[in-house]
Amino acid sequence: MKLTILGCYSATPRNLNNPTAQVLEIKNHLFLIDCGEGTQLQLRKMKIKFSRIKHIFISHLHGDHFFGLPGLVSTFRLLGREQELHIYGPKGIKEAITLLLKLGDSWTNYPLIFHELTGTTSQTIFEDDKVSVKTIPLHHRVYTNGFLFQEKSSERTLNIEAVSKLQIDKNQYNKIKKGQAVTLENGTVIPNEKITFDPAKPKSYAFCSDTAYKEEIVSIIAGTDLLYHESTFLETEKHLCAKTKHATAKEAATIAKKANVGKLILGHYSTRYKSLELFREEAKTIFENVELAEDGKSFLA
Repeated sequence: MKLTILGCYSATPRNLNNPTAQVLEIKNHLFLIDCGEGTQLQLRKMKIKFSRIKHIFISHLHGDHFFGLPGLVSTFRLLGREQELHIYGPKGIKEAITLLLKLGDSWTNYPLIFHELTGTTSQTIFEDDKVSVKTIPLHHRVYTNGFLFQEKSSERTLNIEAVSKLQIDKNQYNKIKKGQAVTLENGTVIPNEKITFDPAKPKSYAFCSDTAYKEEIVSIIAGTDLLYHESTFLETEKHLCAKTKHATAKEAATIAKKANVGKLILGHYSTRYKSLELFREEAKTIFENVELAEDGKSFLA
């Protein structure tokens, strides 16, 4: 599982920094998460193929999280895209995007499928045999969701040495990988764990974009390998959180600790601060394993 940060600053773009956008590579999927201005350029810089993007998840309808989406949808058309594009986001996102396409007489020549979200509890919005995606209801000035991406358990791995020694027919291999025991010709039952290895532990990633401190999300993201949680302010500006519905680095770390996540990634920084290290230092007073999101930086799990 690989997370690449395309942009991680709040509100207005700057010369060297971009608003929120990320790509998550997980089980052969490449998911785009939020799409602030400049996302297309960042995708080019990171050498990420546009054609690999089939699902886009938008947390909320503030410009720094989705104003790059109309341009990206249009670029897909110019590139001759034919495959479906699925967009998951708050109710209203279909109207916003299709209005621009209508006014510009730029209807897509590929299926554009919107999945508008209105739920206030965690819901599964995408699932296949490898990955599931759930919403994380957040607390911001407008309707907002984070997203929880979870790998599904893989098949068990054959212990080739063991099955060869027991002279087990290859026709049995698929059954073995699905966890079944094997009965030899002499009637001996071989438990599955004797001829297979445990699969790798499924990975998970929680994206919590703009939100005030919300302890209710802890049960949803508990045990997640990677947690991205906004940290717009430091504690010295905590008084701004009530008005803006944002969080501090310390509050993000508190959520990480309560949820017992593997690693916390901070982002969505206010540009008022001279050094990002201030965010790490503050968060580490609560939770030890803290990383700073930076445009172009990747994280592995």
